[in-house]
Amino acid sequence: MNFEYFIARRYLVSKHKINFITIISMISIVGITIGVAALIVVLSVFNGFGSLVTKFLMNFEPHIRVEIISQQGMAQQDKLLNLLQNTDGINSYSAFVSGKVLAYNQAEVQVVNLKGINTEVAEDVYNFKSSIRYGSDNLHSGTRVPNVILGMQLASKLRVVTGDTLNLISPVGIEKSITQFSLPLTGKVNVEGIYVSNNNDYDGSYIITDLKFAQFLLGYKNRIQGYEIRLNNSDDAFEIKEYLQSKLPDKDFSVSTWYDFHKELYSVMEIERWTAYLILSLIIAVATFNILGSLSMSVIEKKRDIGILRTMGISEKSVLKIFMFEGILIGIIGTLLGAVIGYLICYLQIHYNIYPLNPAQYKIDSLPIEIRWSDFFYISGASMLLSFLASLYPAKRAAKVNPIQAIKWE
Repeated sequence: MNFEYFIARRYLVSKHKINFITIISMISIVGITIGVAALIVVLSVFNGFGSLVTKFLMNFEPHIRVEIISQQGMAQQDKLLNLLQNTDGINSYSAFVSGKVLAYNQAEVQVVNLKGINTEVAEDVYNFKSSIRYGSDNLHSGTRVPNVILGMQLASKLRVVTGDTLNLISPVGIEKSITQFSLPLTGKVNVEGIYVSNNNDYDGSYIITDLKFAQFLLGYKNRIQGYEIRLNNSDDAFEIKEYLQSKLPDKDFSVSTWYDFHKELYSVMEIERWTAYLILSLIIAVATFNILGSLSMSVIEKKRDIGILRTMGISEKSVLKIFMFEGILIGIIGTLLGAVIGYLICYLQIHYNIYPLNPAQYKIDSLPIEIRWSDFFYISGASMLLSFLASLYPAKRAAKVNPIQAIKWE
């Protein structure tokens, strides 16, 4: 242990009496502690909500969607399939079509989104089974009436339960039906299952069915709209998207990730997170201003000590280190205490649910918390940087003290 650190520690913690400078130093430590703890807790809450929203939104949605947007793209389906089969990281994929239809059950009528998928790989791509509340996710029908599954909210609007039948009317051919007095495309379906995905779009407006029936009702015939892809790791979506885009013509194919589906929402959440980080960092900034004040007054109080040290042969650099160490020690103590308190609060919430929520209102029974060690790193780094900068000016001032003037009257 070098003597600069020893003297700095003595100045900070070995006071014979509590004076105004000591009180300001303690306030600085408390302020940094509160700021660091608040930042860790708030960012962990943002992380928890972000992960929860992503989980809900991705429940029925693919990690990547490749849409065919031109006739030339339709002619390149074999190339696309070959690319999907030979791309590392892709777990499974399903052809799909989707579009608006009119669903009615007796007097109840709703405009809904009909989505047709490949039932052979439905569980691998969409994981319906875990979200089914009533009935089953079996879209294979043993009769001429195709099976469908729909969300709880939509089932409530249409007043249907499992085993009921729904009538679907397609907008395809409506214009022709008006001018030529023919009937629009219609179909009767059996409600096989009712799901709760916690995604309001799907729960309130989507009907899922077999690909061939959806192709017929929406007028696609044998064509498809594109492919929806499930990856081994959703974090690889951006990298695989870039790879697919490099292999597919932009004018024929559109590639989107789970982030692109709700880009505005994710952007707002990220802005809110950084705004909270900047605002709560002001607590730490105010506390570090106290470090500047306490060290400045400490330099005045210890002017005689500085003069004696300098006449004993201590260099300006050593004097600078003494007061820098004192300020940084305040930052270290406050940062460590804040990190421990912040982690403790998060731990208690995760394991003991000290802040419960009403699941009927919020869909979850506790405030979501997700601890990321990168947040501890960035918060601690910001705290220590501010403490370092606040210590720099008083330390430089102390180093420039004239030793002759400091001990002139001693």
